[in-house]
Amino acid sequence: MIPVGQKPLSLDDFSDILYHKKKITLDGAALEKVAANFRFLTEFSADKLIYGINTGFGPMAQYKVEEENLLQLQYNLIRSHCSGSGSLLSPELAKATMITRLNSLMQAYSGVHPDTVELLRDLIDRNILPCIFEHGGVGASGDLVQLAHLGLALIGEGEVLFEGTIHPAAEVFARFGIRPLSIRIREGLAILNGTSAMTGIGLVNILRARRLVEWSALLSALTNEIVSAFDDHYSYELNIVKPHPGQNRIAAMIRDLLKDSKMIRSRTEHLYHPGSLEQEVFEDKVQEYYSLRCVTQVLGPVYDTVRQAEKVLVDELNSVNDNPVVDHVNNNIFHGGNFHGDYVALEMDKLRIAVTKLSMLSERQLNYLLNDRLNRKFPPFVNLGVLGFNFGMQGMQFTATSTVAENQTLSFPMYVHSIPNNNDNQDIVSMGANAALLTKKVIDNSFEVLSIQLMSLAQAIDYAGCQSKLAPITLSVYDNVRKIFPKFVDDHPKYKEQQKVKEFLEHSSPLP
Repeated sequence: MIPVGQKPLSLDDFSDILYHKKKITLDGAALEKVAANFRFLTEFSADKLIYGINTGFGPMAQYKVEEENLLQLQYNLIRSHCSGSGSLLSPELAKATMITRLNSLMQAYSGVHPDTVELLRDLIDRNILPCIFEHGGVGASGDLVQLAHLGLALIGEGEVLFEGTIHPAAEVFARFGIRPLSIRIREGLAILNGTSAMTGIGLVNILRARRLVEWSALLSALTNEIVSAFDDHYSYELNIVKPHPGQNRIAAMIRDLLKDSKMIRSRTEHLYHPGSLEQEVFEDKVQEYYSLRCVTQVLGPVYDTVRQAEKVLVDELNSVNDNPVVDHVNNNIFHGGNFHGDYVALEMDKLRIAVTKLSMLSERQLNYLLNDRLNRKFPPFVNLGVLGFNFGMQGMQFTATSTVAENQTLSFPMYVHSIPNNNDNQDIVSMGANAALLTKKVIDNSFEVLSIQLMSLAQAIDYAGCQSKLAPITLSVYDNVRKIFPKFVDDHPKYKEQQKVKEFLEHSSPLP
């Protein structure tokens, strides 16, 4: 059980709920604070002008809403903003959105009745997930459109995803005896005004980006290994004099991965010895190409960017990000803009750029491996058949190259792409959900590129027959990938095998 409301949720807590089927328990003390916050709002708002309770919303806030219409006002808000379009969020991302919204509401500054958080918990635990569309939010008054679709499910309307199928929410609620949420005072606004969609998507992106970095380090290490590169470029001594945490972490990872390899060479043994200067022209490269030699300097910033994004988004996960903030401790209600998604948007843009660079490193290493004039060790396209008659990995390289090109185009930042809207009430916006969704696409693409790189590396290992010389970890990866992608000589379609290898990368870690 993962307690929500007792203490800040960590990324591991979030992952356990999302992926490992851990159930949620609502901390009793925190739940009482939610109830106290609701009671305070009820009393405090009885004779005061408060945005979104007895006024319209956004630029319509200048209009008073009569008392007999206050509850209907909240329903109107939810229904009117269910205007999303495009593809549905995957079940994974819809559930991530729900977890994030629940944790924010459990901070007890949103003025919701405890029924709201209890219903959210029950739906999460039962995997009854709202149908939320990708398009709609500008990320300034929060993820209004995405969270409106969450609100629609909570009030028992619209559709939900359950057991892989779309059903009317009312039908699923009736099946399990679930009572739809009844609006008490401001539950509609409290559900919609927040950054929970962009944050939930962003947290999933971070978990997947961490896996990408691990695999990129492994494939970089394996590429260096099978061409018998020198070991000094990932040595402790070289990297420690440039004290970036990411660079030194990547260097340490590569040292661990290549420990006990019989293929990596020591520069001291091979070049720092008497007679090493007897040749006028050195056939063997004295230094490797940058895509092999500069791995720690390229992946180091990527690693640090992932870590920074994790810190910022976990802070957002544990934040009160709606408006107004109902503060029963200080007996006041504060109007402002905690729903603004700039923190998330900027981190997602930075993460997207970093992951794109990771995919570019993979593509360059792949090109080196497939170009016999560069590596001088393997046949063109690591073709194990007849040159000119068979094609090896030639076709797969086109896919990798075009996919990296798409990543480069998708890396234009959303953070600086504000478009005023909402009658200019929202005159500067974050586009946070767009930033998070574009980052998801770049991460998806990068797993595809790395899968092609791994397939090519497996072919190269078979050509060299060097399995017995590999480090234990790289040998284990080779053995595992060969179970789903057997060695090939004759040409055949490889798109299904590529998908299997991609899924292998997404769901396993190369690190012990």
